Order: sequence, then structure tokens, then C-alpha cells
Amino acid sequence: MSEVEETINRIRTHKGVTGIVIVNSEGVPIRSTFESKQTLQYSALISQLATKARSVIRDLDPQNDLTFLRIRSKKHEIMVAPDREYILIVIQDPNADSA
Repeated sequence: MSEVEETINRIRTHKGVTGIVIVNSEGVPIRSTFESKQTLQYSALISQLATKARSVIRDLDPQNDLTFLRIRSKKHEIMVAPDREYILIVIQDPNADSA
């Protein structure tokens, strides 16, 4: 098993994780645990959001860069870990521990 597969499996075992999407720098999904429609939706929207968030951070301080982005709503918590070549997106249910 590759290191990527091991990492994905390790993340999936965390309580409340509903899915994982890995996209390249253009926002094209490379690996996902979701159905095709959800994968395309998350990859397109979250990669745009991560690009905009990185731009805001750099506008505020050109020496700085985005390292992690966390979005929490009533139904989901979306964690985004951007890198130069890839973006890791993890979606989880924030109420999983209270259920």
C-alpha cells in the first residue's frame, strides 16, 4: 500500500470523517472517497476558496502564506490543507461525537 493510501485510510478512521478529496493545483480531483458529483462540487468550490484565501493572506502580508483553512457549518466541517501541487480536503460531521 502506498504512503498516500495509508494516509487516506488513517484520516478516514477519525471520528466523523465523511469524505476526503485530493485535488491538484488546477482544482482537478485526483483521489476521492465521494461519488463523482460530490467530488466535482467539493474540488471546484473549495479549490477556488483556498486560492482566494491564499490571495487574501498574501495581500495582508506578502511574506506570509496559507497553511490551513477550517470552515465549520451546522452540518459539516471542512478542513483544507493546501500545498504547492495539491490540496487535501477533509469533510467531517462536527456533531459525530455528540451523536
